[in-house]
Parts: sequence; structure tokens; C-alpha cells
Amino acid sequence: MFYTLHQLQILVKVAEHQSITKAADELNLSQPAISIQLKNLQSQFDLPLTEVIGRQLYVTDFGDEIVARSKRILDEADAIRYTVDQYKGMLTGSIKISVVSTGKYVIPYFLKAFMDKYPGVDIMLDVSNKNMVIETMQKNDCDFSLVSIVPEEMNVEKLELMENRLYLAGSSENKTRVQYPSDLKKLTLLFREEGSATRKAMIEYLKKHDITPAKSMTLVSNEAIKQSIIAGLGFSIVPLIGLRTVLETDKVRLYPIKGLPIRTKWHLIYNRNKQLTPAQKEFVNYINLHKEEVVEKHFDWALQPD
Repeated sequence: MFYTLHQLQILVKVAEHQSITKAADELNLSQPAISIQLKNLQSQFDLPLTEVIGRQLYVTDFGDEIVARSKRILDEADAIRYTVDQYKGMLTGSIKISVVSTGKYVIPYFLKAFMDKYPGVDIMLDVSNKNMVIETMQKNDCDFSLVSIVPEEMNVEKLELMENRLYLAGSSENKTRVQYPSDLKKLTLLFREEGSATRKAMIEYLKKHDITPAKSMTLVSNEAIKQSIIAGLGFSIVPLIGLRTVLETDKVRLYPIKGLPIRTKWHLIYNRNKQLTPAQKEFVNYINLHKEEVVEKHFDWALQPD
């Protein structure tokens, strides 16, 4: 039996996307090139790796087994390359971080100096909502996750980075009087989508104060929430960290009502049983050593006493 690492990489990408077209886009190859390599790999097995039902491609149970083994083979191949680099005195490797959507305002500042110091380390960021981030970690499809609520059901190591504060925000042009939690009952409230940690925190606050809003809207990103607030569509309880620009331009104002801000913590987490590579170990060490410096330099504005 003869197969190449390139063929295994193609199979893994086709399985991830369940699409030759999307796999070709990610690998910067043509669709015919993907199809030929997949066919050459398939010719070495008596059982089908994939099947097409209707117009959709699916990976068979046998194919799933081969994909799982292919991932391990590819990881070991990368490890060989990283070992060679280490013997040359270079730190190389890859780090994949899955980040909840609001975390995109946080994580770049903790990465910049590390990437400058270790240019041989490849960093990949995947931004999604909390549920998807946790699912990615459970499947071991990422090395680290940045979350504001640490999942209790998972056995993880955690690095506390900084505080996360959530405030009630509305348009600066709004004339509605908002002083007490009960005033929220008469407002249109803007919620993040299901699976968002921000949505969960907002719903828990409303339940605690027995509030059912007169109207509500659901939006799928922090940016959509922000623009809707600016347009005067409604109010939302949102992380301060994502509001700096609009607060500086006076397009949005914060309402200091009882029980706010909600305070959580940003944590970088990883599976406790995970065998970290040298690059990943150095990343953990670097964050621990420099996190206070990063917070003081870039986030002092968001952490002033209320």
C-alpha cells in the first residue's frame, strides 16, 4: 500500500468540509486536482472512503476511521519537522486558538509580542460563539480556547487573563429615561444568538430582576448589536471591551443601573490531559509572564474603578 501525506491531507480537508470545492479553496488547489488525489487514495482500499447521496458528499464509517488515523499521521509528520527545527535552535510549531466572538477584541493583544519573538510559530484563530468554541475543544480540533465562562463539564487548565465587564448600552440620541432594572420592561432589547455567552449573561440578569421586555430582537454578532444600538433600534447588555470606538465618538452611552456591570473573567483554557508541544508550552509560559503587562498597556481604560 502506498499513499502520500498530501493525499491524507486532502482526505482530511474533504472530510472536514464534506465538499471537494471547499477543500480545494482551502488548499489552494483546483477541484480536478483534489478529485484525482482522492481517487488515487481510494484505489488503495477495497472499502469506500466517501459516498455521494443526492448531490452531497459524505464520509463513510470506514472513511472516518481513515481520517482519524490520517490526522495522527499528519500530526506526527509535523512533529518531525518541529523536532528538526528544535535541534537547530529554532522554536517552530502551530497553535490553533478558538475564540468566542467578543474575544476578538482581546486575544490579538496577547499574541502580538509572542508572534514577533517566535516568527516560526504559526498561529490560527477561529472566531465563533461559545457553543461552537466548546465543541471545537471537546473534539480536540483546537489547542486553546478563549472564553468568558469556563465550562464546568470539561477538565481544563485555565489561565486568567483579565476581567470582562458587561454594561447596558443604548444610543446617545435616545431620550428614554432608564434608571432602574424595571425600566427595561418598556424597552426593545437586543440579544445575541443562542449559544452566546453574552446572551446567557443578559438573560440571567433579566430573570434575576423579573424582567420580560416589551420587544426583543436577536442578532448574530457583536458588530450587528453595536450598529443596531447606534441606529436606535434598542438596548443591550454588552461587553465594554467591544465599545471603545463608539464610546469615544459619543454614539453610544452606558446606563449605570442596579446589578451592572456584570463581571466575568477572560480565560485561556486547554484540555488538562493535552500533551502540549514545545511551542504550545512556550505560549502558556509567555502568557503567564506577560499578561499583566498586556492588560496594563492595552486595557487599562476598560478596567478603571466604576
